[in-house]
Amino acid sequence: MTHPTEPAPGAPLPSRGDADVSLLPTGSVGGGAVEAPVTPGAVTEEGLDRRASTVSTRSQSYGALLWRRLRRSVIGMIGLVLVAALVVVAVFADFFAPVDPVARYLPYAPPAKVSWYVPEVEGGSMEPGWRLLPVAFPIRDTGEFDPVTFQPLVGPDYANPSPLVLFPSGWGYRFLGLPLARHLIGTADGSPVHILGTDSLGRDILSRGIVGSRISLALALVSIALITVVGTLLGITSGYIGGAFDAWFQRFVEIVLAFPQLPLYLTLATLIPVTAPSGLFLTFVVLVIVALGWAQLSREVRSKTLALRQVDYVRAALAVGASDGRIITRHILPNVMSHVIVAVTLGIPAIVLLESFLGFLGFAVKPPMISWGLMLQDAGTFSAIGSYPWILSPVGFVLVTVFAFNALGDGLRDAIDPY
Repeated sequence: MTHPTEPAPGAPLPSRGDADVSLLPTGSVGGGAVEAPVTPGAVTEEGLDRRASTVSTRSQSYGALLWRRLRRSVIGMIGLVLVAALVVVAVFADFFAPVDPVARYLPYAPPAKVSWYVPEVEGGSMEPGWRLLPVAFPIRDTGEFDPVTFQPLVGPDYANPSPLVLFPSGWGYRFLGLPLARHLIGTADGSPVHILGTDSLGRDILSRGIVGSRISLALALVSIALITVVGTLLGITSGYIGGAFDAWFQRFVEIVLAFPQLPLYLTLATLIPVTAPSGLFLTFVVLVIVALGWAQLSREVRSKTLALRQVDYVRAALAVGASDGRIITRHILPNVMSHVIVAVTLGIPAIVLLESFLGFLGFAVKPPMISWGLMLQDAGTFSAIGSYPWILSPVGFVLVTVFAFNALGDGLRDAIDPY
């Protein structure tokens, strides 16, 4: 008679890979321990404890979760990078501008030709051949006239190229009260290079577009900040109070939204005399934009507030006697801000387009201030566009800005509400 734990005579021995034997004190049978087979790969209690110790139990904040979702959006990250670049360029506009934006040179000069190859020209000042650093061929007056427009003909001067270098010393400016003269790019000899050409008065378009981003973006950011404050406060107040106040206030909002905004903008802009200072005129434009732009945001915030009033945690706060201010600031406002942030990022492009249109018509920014809309006044005739198409370059600044903020707004909207 064989022992129960021993294999029968002639039976094959179990392989080590098929099963493992572990002595588990599950009870006593005849005073001995019972052997229980354990399947390979099975998770034991010790393994579960080890895995649990490696998992981080630290909870992520709402901002961290929002950033993680935003990073998954390609279009959102592209918009974020472009918006950050636009802000940096606007803050350090004088450093990025290669030419003095108010200096006058050859009118309607075409964009300068930039190349890494210097052609062989008789009497050239530089050895012909390929160059490691690019060179710019300045635009000169040829002394001839166009037979149709009778404008002087200009062209690149291949005999006197100017090497382009980084951080050259150029026109002077002040930043935070400090006199500076360094720029991102320019010529080694300090001669002006018009990468996007010049306008009707001979001013560099690229430098004016870079410096003009300050006014255009500042006007949009200040306007959207005031619209956000006014629209959010009035929307939350109307939705939270409700009743007759909400009904009458919404009728007023409908009246504001019923006005055709563009004719009203033009009508209100004409109230400022032409001789008014530029700062006063710009302030009035901001106030007009805010006066007509808060109504739509107010209605959207009101609808969100009406929905939040019915959720359980708000009704529980009312039941325990929480004050209205605490309920609004602790429960309603944080949940409304996600929608407000998206509305802000999508509202900035609309204000940039509005400023460009009003500036094109002469109702936004007055000289000597520089903005993208004011620069587009040179493109007011088809003859000018047909003869000098580079004067439409400010449209590129506007399109990049609109795309950047729209892309960022779409990415934030998907990150805040992924469902």
